[in-house]
Amino acid sequence: MAAVVLAVAALPGCQSWSGGVGQEPEEQTTTTAPIRPSGYGTVFLGIDECSSFGTTSFTEVPCASERAAARVVARHDGRVGQGPLCPPTTDFVLHISESRPSSGESSGSGGSGGSGGSSEDEDGDGSVPQGYACMRGLQPPHPGDPGGGGGPRTIVGDCVYSAGRGEVRETACDGAGKHDPEYEVTTAVDTKPQCPATTDLYVRLGGDRPVGCAVPV
Repeated sequence: MAAVVLAVAALPGCQSWSGGVGQEPEEQTTTTAPIRPSGYGTVFLGIDECSSFGTTSFTEVPCASERAAARVVARHDGRVGQGPLCPPTTDFVLHISESRPSSGESSGSGGSGGSGGSSEDEDGDGSVPQGYACMRGLQPPHPGDPGGGGGPRTIVGDCVYSAGRGEVRETACDGAGKHDPEYEVTTAVDTKPQCPATTDLYVRLGGDRPVGCAVPV
């Protein structure tokens, strides 16, 4: 039987500094851990299902359980960056993949993590991408909230600081993060000319209104 593994991506906003619409956020995987599928639901971590959160393993658990830490607010197939964006206030992303048996072993159905069979191990790491889950913590603080300083997307109300090399990164607007906020994204528009005249920085947001107009704080 193939095992399911997860990687947690914090995905902090990383954008171009002063004047440009910049690069997509840089993906930062913080941990990879084996999952023990619990059998809740036909899809492992489907929408509105919950996971525990730990340093060595992640398990699907009932949302009413005292072990429940985060809820799935969206679930997509494929890789992050190739599929739909997570909802704006997502706190973090779980990358779900299926570990393939070693050579000579027969492949099972993949358990509740997804079907086995025809998928290929593209990078030779022994796992097959199955999708990603957009997670929202059951309790605050929520880094994905406006001004929260984290989450996979930069949104209106978020603050950024200069990270060098023409880039900015997200930080908490209240100054509680490791870096002081320098600019706040106040508006989202379709194109840069639509930003207010007070705009000093343009930040790529993605979504329907991909340009963020930021002002000094």
